Order: sequence, then structure tokens, then C-alpha cells
Amino acid sequence: MAWKIILAIFVLFILWLIFIYNNLVRRRIRINEAWSDIEVQLKRRYNLIPNLVNTVKGYASHEKNVLERITSLRAQTSQVQNKKQRMEIENNLSNTLKTLFALAENYPELKANQNFLELQNELSDTEDKIQAARRFYNSVVKDYNTSIEIFPQRILARIFKFKPAEFFRTQEKEKQTPEVNF
Repeated sequence: MAWKIILAIFVLFILWLIFIYNNLVRRRIRINEAWSDIEVQLKRRYNLIPNLVNTVKGYASHEKNVLERITSLRAQTSQVQNKKQRMEIENNLSNTLKTLFALAENYPELKANQNFLELQNELSDTEDKIQAARRFYNSVVKDYNTSIEIFPQRILARIFKFKPAEFFRTQEKEKQTPEVNF
């Protein structure tokens, strides 16, 4: 009788370990899914940027450095594989796009251009979706990081080498209003 109880406890313990492990794996996969959501929105933004830059070029040709910076940052994002570096470049691109929209305020003809307005609205909508995807990603990262730090899951997470995930952080300069000099 005692060996049946010991066997039942052992089986329950193994099932409990499997449950915890599978839960950690599900959370890690959810992080990848959330990152993929960010990338989908970023791809949408990348597709809009060349059209926006070309529209602005005709009106604000002397703002060449802003347009070149946008084009350069867009190109850099496709070359970087590291998530942390990618996050940094994406934050810089968001800042530069804000500067471009601030510049547009000084060109009434550009602001009245239907093409520009549509692109600006699309890009603004995309930026909102990127922000929502970043919030979702950070929420998933928080849940995952919490789950690998709480006892007793922490023990199993260490045994199977589950590492904390990085949050998508906003850079200090992104929190500031873009500066436009003339």
C-alpha cells in the first residue's frame, strides 16, 4: 500500500514538473509571437516610408538631412538581427518621423497635398499599432519574467536555462518633443 502512495506522489510530482515546464515554454513562445506582431507593424511602416519621403522631397528639398536619416535608419533595421539593437534603431526611426511631421507644419502646400495627408494618416495609424504591439510585447515579457522568478518555478527555470526576456524600452530622447531648426 505504501509503495502505491509513493508512486502516486512521484507521478503527481512529475506531472507538476511537466505542467510548469510547458507553461514556461508557452510563455516564451508568446514572447516570440508578440515580437512578430511588432515586426508586422514595422513592415507596414517600412512600406509607407518611401512613399512619404518621395512626397516630401518635392516640397521640402532643403530638408534633405531629415529625409536621408529616415532612409538610412530604414535600411539599418533590415540589417540588424539583435533585438536590442533593433529596438534602438526603431526608436530612432520613430523620433525622426516625428521630426518630419513637425517640418511639414512649415509647408502649407505639403500639408494640403492629399497624398501626403493620406500617407501621414496611414503612418500615424501604423505608429499607434506599433505602440499597441509594444505594450502587448512588454506585458507578455512581464508575465514571462515573473513566472521564471517566482518559487518554485524559478528552480525549474534555472535547471532548463530559461533566461529573462528584455522589455522594449523607450529611449530618453524619444520622450522629448522633436526639435526643428530652420
